[in-house]
Amino acid sequence: MNLIEEMTVLARQARTASHALTRLTTDEKNRCLRAMADALEGDAAKIQAANALDLEAGEKAGLSAAMLDRLKLDDRRIQGMAKGLREVAALEDPVGRLLDARTRPNGLKLQKLATPIGVVVIIYESRPNVTADAAGLCFKSGNATILRGGKEAIHSNGIIAETLVTAGRRTLPVFPAHAIQLVATTDRAAIPALLSLTDYVDLCMPRGGEGLIRAVADCSKVPVIKHYKGICSVYVDRDADPAMATAVAVNSKCHRPGVCNAIETLYVDRAAADAVLPQLAGALWEQGVELRGDPDTVTRLGNLAPAGKLKPATEEDWHTEYLSLILNVRLVNGADEAIGLINEFGSHHSDAIVTKNEATAKRFLNEVDSAAVYWNASTRFTDGGEFGMGAEIGISTDKVGARGPMGLAELTSYKWVAIGTGQIRG
Repeated sequence: MNLIEEMTVLARQARTASHALTRLTTDEKNRCLRAMADALEGDAAKIQAANALDLEAGEKAGLSAAMLDRLKLDDRRIQGMAKGLREVAALEDPVGRLLDARTRPNGLKLQKLATPIGVVVIIYESRPNVTADAAGLCFKSGNATILRGGKEAIHSNGIIAETLVTAGRRTLPVFPAHAIQLVATTDRAAIPALLSLTDYVDLCMPRGGEGLIRAVADCSKVPVIKHYKGICSVYVDRDADPAMATAVAVNSKCHRPGVCNAIETLYVDRAAADAVLPQLAGALWEQGVELRGDPDTVTRLGNLAPAGKLKPATEEDWHTEYLSLILNVRLVNGADEAIGLINEFGSHHSDAIVTKNEATAKRFLNEVDSAAVYWNASTRFTDGGEFGMGAEIGISTDKVGARGPMGLAELTSYKWVAIGTGQIRG
């Protein structure tokens, strides 16, 4: 078979499996998920042997230490994958939820019920644990999933997917064999081929860097849920408590600087700059952060900055997701200017205001056009687990469909069910 034929078989099998998944009960799905978790722990040695092949190939290919660390599956990470599956099993089943109900004057009863999306393609890089996470979430929400990991984790992803399917089939005689499938080829042409199959594939979710996500969105003929990058920010208002502002800003930047909900820009109300800017800068410098400031910021902090920790910001900096200990700082004339700049330069992911002024906070929360907005709290909370979803499959900054952290409920669509007694339309 050529590549398009191979991807068509994969997608057609997934479509068939998606129909079979609708017949599984919540108990059957949960039994399978718990069996999958047990199997991952039971097959840890086999999984680590496959992972060793990826690590060896990665070292030969010159992958960085950080990339190799993302690839590595030690006992703790395998246990983490198993724990994640058990947590998904414990969550409420999103399928079949009653979203709306009404009875029309003619007696026709209407129900809006949550249903699986169908066939979901997940494209991701580096971390093989995503294989278990994505498969588990899609399975619980009744979706067949096609997984396409990076070539650097091909052996690890393969054994994880095989372990999950084997455990499911051993647990449930009617387990759909193709509910979880892995794209076996590392040929990049497989992605546009797979995402051209609109008769079989319903949705694609890419997870990775901006380059990967843009490449997927550009080639896909099926809907793509995504966020390109996380240019998040904190605005410190003139009515902010300085200690709170410092704690929120430092946590938002330094807790994990390499993730999408870490801030890249700090806006400070000029009216509060004398009181809070030196304290903010000092706390950030203690964490090793390099600040890149507008002219006013550089002037105010120039005599305080450690060597190499303060630079003038360039125009490009305001558009940059650093994912490291670099932070832009800009002074603004109040909340209105901050809101305008966040909407212009941000990525509509997560943004926060620190203020004691409720009216100012409400204006910020209403007018900042982002998937998650915060008042007196760190942007690091934009996460499925932190939002009480139990788990997430990704974060969306799209405005149609799911937005923000995507948990089980966001992996469903809905249908209208009409129950009548013979009504006809006149």
